[in-house]
Amino acid sequence: MKPKNKLIQTLTATTLLAVLTLSVPAQDLPDPDGKPADMSKPVQVYILLGQSNMLGAGKIKGGEGSLEHAVKEKKFYPYLVDKAGNWTERKDVRNVRVMGSGTGGMRGFNNEWMTIKGGKIGPEFGIGHHIGNAVDAPVLILKSCIGNRALGWDLLPPGGEGFEFTDAKGVTWVHPGYKGTPERWVKGTEPKKIKWYAGMQYDGDIARAKKVLAELDKYYPSAKKYEVAGFFWWQGDRDSRSAALSSRYEKNLVHIIKQLRKDFNAPKAKFVCASLGQTKKGATDGGGKILDAMFAVDGKSGKYKDFKGNVAFVYTHPLSKGGSSGGHYSGNAETYMNVGEAMGRAMVDLLGLSK
Repeated sequence: MKPKNKLIQTLTATTLLAVLTLSVPAQDLPDPDGKPADMSKPVQVYILLGQSNMLGAGKIKGGEGSLEHAVKEKKFYPYLVDKAGNWTERKDVRNVRVMGSGTGGMRGFNNEWMTIKGGKIGPEFGIGHHIGNAVDAPVLILKSCIGNRALGWDLLPPGGEGFEFTDAKGVTWVHPGYKGTPERWVKGTEPKKIKWYAGMQYDGDIARAKKVLAELDKYYPSAKKYEVAGFFWWQGDRDSRSAALSSRYEKNLVHIIKQLRKDFNAPKAKFVCASLGQTKKGATDGGGKILDAMFAVDGKSGKYKDFKGNVAFVYTHPLSKGGSSGGHYSGNAETYMNVGEAMGRAMVDLLGLSK
């Protein structure tokens, strides 16, 4: 049953957050042992999707706010470094990132065992270490996304429906369904087609992820088989800026969960989503609508009974170190690590592997 008022919703959120943040404390993660996974088992694939939140902008080098400062000065995330102070490497978790705009070509950014290297970080390290510690089989963390994309437009999955929305000035706009174009037009006028269509980024992100899986041993050496075990979703900034798109976010989020499972032939794959870090419980703006949508789809809310035990939500405001999704959280690496850890623990809980 959906909470009937904000107080109940707040209590539900608080309870959920406590479970996610306290069930497996970060300091309890052991250092990677350097051993490879049991390659007789299929590779367990976890696909990371979204926009710039998921893409990641956490600084590795520098002073306050960098990963180096958090690990070496504050002694956070100790599993990331060995006794000599060098970055650890997991030989049982592969870190792969690909990217492209729309249905265009694919650029590869990461294809290595999970370790800190140059560039920026996203939530994949917190996710990968928690899953790698819990799962016996080889693990592939596969990120396929790009920044500045809306679920209600660029990332709308096949079957996504169009709708009408009347704005604050009384103008009614038509928003297209999957493969429709342009992004919107005034009702009663003739839409002028553009080269982009609703769902173009979804199609591209999914195609690129599938290309990686079609060449599995190129990305996970010696691997022969795989199973898509889960999806991670950290997105919503672009939709939050539109009254129309934020009003449809819950409907579209429910749809993308089901469509991803269909597109990857993975009906039992778990799904974890995370909110925008700047949005507090009780917010009524576009960000608040995104937050409410994520609360609603969580399997513990009871609203979507078929999501019980297989969909989880992470409320990230207490985990964020400031800034906003639009400003990439000022590049603070702790935000990306904290959120990644919470998402990873949530997935481990869904898998029934919490220790």
